Amino acid sequence: MERLRAWLAAQAPDVLCLQETKVEDNAFPASELESLGYHVATYGQKTYNGVAVLARQPLDDIVRGFGDGVEDAQARFLVARVSAVRVGSLYVPNGQAVGTDKFAYKLAWLARWRGWLAAHAEASQPLVLCGDINIAPEDRDVYDPQAWRDQVMCHPDERAALAEVRRWGLVDVFRQLHPEPGQYTWWDYRQLSFPKNRGLRIDHILCTETMAARCRSVVIDREARKGETPSDHAPVVAEFAEM
Repeated sequence: MERLRAWLAAQAPDVLCLQETKVEDNAFPASELESLGYHVATYGQKTYNGVAVLARQPLDDIVRGFGDGVEDAQARFLVARVSAVRVGSLYVPNGQAVGTDKFAYKLAWLARWRGWLAAHAEASQPLVLCGDINIAPEDRDVYDPQAWRDQVMCHPDERAALAEVRRWGLVDVFRQLHPEPGQYTWWDYRQLSFPKNRGLRIDHILCTETMAARCRSVVIDREARKGETPSDHAPVVAEFAEM
């Protein structure tokens, strides 16, 4: 919370999406964040996963989970409406290792995400989906593509599944503005990976065309990855023109 409070004070975002909150909804520090001027929607579980959306404006039309009838206790998908824009916070499964049950769950989860878009969203409407997607879409999103080839987060099957999600009508707004390689959002804590910039770009902001056209800037906040007890991820910050 200390790092989050400092980051909110420095960045003052209108909307913030959080992943891996790791607490049930009744244990989330909603009152403290509300005192800082944010409305809060959460979808959490004990110890694992958990997502949240914070916004300066009220949140409504809140959706927790895919609602597709599949029994799944993992809290990974939350969508809320902020004014005219639907905003989603997503925590895609890591997959652990290729060939495991967890990798199969990851691929199934991505297919369910694609199904939710088809059933509950419109590509012509303003929609922004943010989060830890746990996939580096292309080799330029990986510091050492050869070392990571066919590994989890870079495997062709999950890249293809994410591409299928995007084909519904989502734009990777970071790549829209920054085609160059060497831009990462996650670095292992080990082997000086962060100072050596040995990372992956696995945190993404995906938007429908109507929002992508309004995107004015997207930056990876590397400063937030520094200091004591940081996350191994850096925030991705996008600015959009008003609707």
